[in-house]
Amino acid sequence: MNTKTKAILKALRLRTLPLAVSGTLLGSFLASFYGQFHWDIFALTTITAVSLQILSNLANDYGDGIKGTDNHHRIGPKRAMQSGEIKVWEMKTAIAVSVIISLVSGIWLIIKGTQNVESTYLWLFVVLGLGAIISALKYTIGNKPYGYIGLGDFFVFLWFGIIGVGGTFFLHANAFDIDILLPAASMGLFCVGVLNINNMRDRISDDLAGKKTLVVRIGEKAAKLYQISLILLAIATSSIFIFRHYKGAVQLLFLLPIPFMLRNLYRLVNIQEPVLFDPFLKRLSIETFFFSVHMGVGLILTNYVQI
Repeated sequence: MNTKTKAILKALRLRTLPLAVSGTLLGSFLASFYGQFHWDIFALTTITAVSLQILSNLANDYGDGIKGTDNHHRIGPKRAMQSGEIKVWEMKTAIAVSVIISLVSGIWLIIKGTQNVESTYLWLFVVLGLGAIISALKYTIGNKPYGYIGLGDFFVFLWFGIIGVGGTFFLHANAFDIDILLPAASMGLFCVGVLNINNMRDRISDDLAGKKTLVVRIGEKAAKLYQISLILLAIATSSIFIFRHYKGAVQLLFLLPIPFMLRNLYRLVNIQEPVLFDPFLKRLSIETFFFSVHMGVGLILTNYVQI
């Protein structure tokens, strides 16, 4: 593998992709539980989620790179532009290609997912799709990127949770159950937890660069209490959904990743050095992915196994 290929893979941040598809996976699992699963929608939501996450990663690398936020004070892995491995024009080109892929997969998904409902829903999803692309770009790019004023948490909750899970469910089912908002909120809260760990790790360098994330605004101690609240509330909202739709013990599979989450949460809140936050990013991302899988498999098996 040559140097440029390695640099491109670094910029794509492949380790973020399991978290990116966790919401669409859960939305698809929920649709299957309701008897409304479609393989083409599953494939297209997965492709769209991955393409949007890659777009967000590239845009973040570019935005923080040109603003100087990614500098020698930063604790996490060196970014592709920060290290000079990818030039500005190359990153812009990669972003443009990612936008095109996201548009194509998104439009295809919307057409397939709304063909049996009135056109109002098609246009609603067009607006949401364009909003997702704009949000991916505006996190760090532009004169007033929302990631620099502490709004990243809100948009992660919205796109990865409520819209990611709820929108996927609707595109499968062409209908909506208000209870879907419970696991959707759960997924959004876990994803915000990942962002919060990232921002705790980068708190000092972000503050120096003028990036006023929520962690910079409230401080590390409050951010740790916030992390506890996010994880516990995420577990609670999914638990409420399961027990509202309880049909058998197999649905309790979603509980299996929780001890690992709580163990790592305990370790995280006792961290004193910012550099030590970094491993917990990957851990919570993987735990969130497996939470989605375990919950989904438990729901699907309920339709076939009575335990």
